[in-house]
Amino acid sequence: MKKFDSIEGLSEYLRISKSTVLLNVNANNSANNSEDSSNYNIEEIAVQSLNLGKVEELILSISFTKCLFLGCTMSDNLLNHLLPNNFIFPLLEVPFNTYPNKLYNKATLYNGFNQEIPQTYSQTLDKVVYDYYQLTLKKNSIKDTLAQRLHDHSITDTLHEFIANYDERKLVAIMGGHKVKRTDEMYLQVAQLSKTLTENGYLMLSGGGPGAMEATHFGAWMAGRFNEDLLEAAAILSEAPIYSDKNWLATSFKVMEKFPDPLFNSLGIPTWHYGHELPTPFATHIAKYFENSVREEGLLALAKGGVIFTPGSAGTMQEVFQDLAQNHYESYGYASPMIFLNVEFWTKARPIFPIIQQMSDNGDLMNLNLGLYDNNEDVLKHLKKFF
Repeated sequence: MKKFDSIEGLSEYLRISKSTVLLNVNANNSANNSEDSSNYNIEEIAVQSLNLGKVEELILSISFTKCLFLGCTMSDNLLNHLLPNNFIFPLLEVPFNTYPNKLYNKATLYNGFNQEIPQTYSQTLDKVVYDYYQLTLKKNSIKDTLAQRLHDHSITDTLHEFIANYDERKLVAIMGGHKVKRTDEMYLQVAQLSKTLTENGYLMLSGGGPGAMEATHFGAWMAGRFNEDLLEAAAILSEAPIYSDKNWLATSFKVMEKFPDPLFNSLGIPTWHYGHELPTPFATHIAKYFENSVREEGLLALAKGGVIFTPGSAGTMQEVFQDLAQNHYESYGYASPMIFLNVEFWTKARPIFPIIQQMSDNGDLMNLNLGLYDNNEDVLKHLKKFF
């Protein structure tokens, strides 16, 4: 089903379709041809989140059947025209677009944020939606849960449209702890790794939050610039080392102001389930979900180029075994690299790598492509060998 998320695209399609019908009208009947809507019929298209007022006259001149109109603004006259043979999904009264037709970014999630006044975060869409979400956990309203699922469905749909522009084996995710400080060596290593991978043509993905996740997108943001620029930017970020610092978001915006216009994209996939962890604005594209389980499974499934696991806690452990299961069963067509960064951590502090390696060697786990390294160069070599 063809989908339209811009007035320009919809208008062009309708005009071309209508013109084609006119050109194909039988010559014997051309004298009786009129602009009656019954002469032109459009079937099975989806129109998402558009104000149809600008093309109302054109739509009224065409009949539609089996089409979807998701969260579109329209007059009563247009509604009466479309309603009999189509599916009209209205907007629900919630503080977010139920049918988003674009991924979020720093401008849409942090609208109205002033880096000089960090308290202005409370007025942003991200905070307003998080406060709403917290209230819905207590109300357990079917309207709210339906609105959230419809939103997440649209985010998934739009997300897949975005990644269709990339080779799936060039989609690489970095997982790691949200408590990694901006002053930690691992933060800088992840940022430099992400910068290098981005410059080598990879689209970098993460859970889109703070810590190692932020480092992923910070590195991608700085890709194409000198390493000295990255170090200068990291020094600015170090003024607010952890995400709970009141200036955490403000320092990110200061870096983006000093180093604007990134040369490459990156994709963050955060969730309002962990809304107290702010999404990193360094991600140029943000697919923010309500349902964390959909987000977790989807993030690992998308990373067909491999997943790099950096030191983390329970959430990172969960992701390791979830990715392990996807690869063992080749749930998404084939197995991708599972790379563990920091030998000491994964063999001593959280010694799960030796267990996974042994089970793989014994044949208890199948199809695993494992790597354990301390330096970024070895990670890059492993990923390039897979590609």
